[in-house]
Amino acid sequence: MITSTDVADSGVSSDGAGRTSELFAGFVEREAPAVPLPGRSTSRRFAVLAALGRRDLSLARLAEGHLDAVAILHEVDGSPPERGARWGVWAARPPSPVVNATRTGEGWRLSGVKPYCSGARSCTHALVTAEADDGYRLFAVALDHPGVAPVPGTWPAVGMADSDSLDVSFTDVPARAVGEPGAYVERPGFLHGGVGVAACWLGGAHAVAAPLYERSDAGRLNDHAAAHLGAVDVLLSTADTVVRQAAEDIDADPLDKHTQARVRGLRVRALVEKVCTEVLGHTGRAMGAGPLCHDERHARAVADLTVYIRQHHAEGNLAELGHAIRKGAQETAR
Repeated sequence: MITSTDVADSGVSSDGAGRTSELFAGFVEREAPAVPLPGRSTSRRFAVLAALGRRDLSLARLAEGHLDAVAILHEVDGSPPERGARWGVWAARPPSPVVNATRTGEGWRLSGVKPYCSGARSCTHALVTAEADDGYRLFAVALDHPGVAPVPGTWPAVGMADSDSLDVSFTDVPARAVGEPGAYVERPGFLHGGVGVAACWLGGAHAVAAPLYERSDAGRLNDHAAAHLGAVDVLLSTADTVVRQAAEDIDADPLDKHTQARVRGLRVRALVEKVCTEVLGHTGRAMGAGPLCHDERHARAVADLTVYIRQHHAEGNLAELGHAIRKGAQETAR
């Protein structure tokens, strides 16, 4: 487990991201090995992610990345990670900056800058996507190489601040190709993993709503707040049910032989994002500014969830869902 000295030496602050880094290391060491892979008791996997989201969304983000990396290595590479190694999946692909992969006589080398690398100073290894001469590839990288350098100041966010999602610079860093070009996104597990992210969001929505439920338990709920609590409860219970059903569907068809994973993943993520957005609104209108100003845990949960659900690309993902539904209908009609 990372000690306070280790955190200080790594450049991670002793509070905030440093605290989350210690919790992440503890999760990887003690809890992660028991979390099922997708397709094997997936409901338990999603329950772990949701519970982490309730506890701390930055921690959930790091844990989800590690668990996703373990699943990818299993599905694409067949290689289990070394025990205690802390993995991230760094796969953001904005127009710029980019990471390029170059073949050499000794293997692949990575150079460039990858943005949004959660756990930049907490992970020991990462799966990194890069542009190669034969397509877009995934690579396994050990982060102790001197050519790997987190870029200070590139994650000034308030929401998800403790996820330490810095840009990372790669300079001639050795890497091992994981699968063929496109293997990362073409496997069914990519779509199953997207539902796992939604489970983290949903846990965060439960955390945001917790003070409203606590006010109800204490008998301090007027009619105005009670109406908002009712709306929140409908939203959360519905999303909980949908995520559990998605887990059962994944277990029933882990290899996506019935080609439902894409539509399922898009539907679940869209629903959970909508639920999170509405829970944020209902909770704020029910309780006013008080908890945001005087309850640090609640204020952080609100800020974190607001940022984290923007991994959903809003109308862009809804349009993708619409096109997927249309394509499925056309194929069924043939």
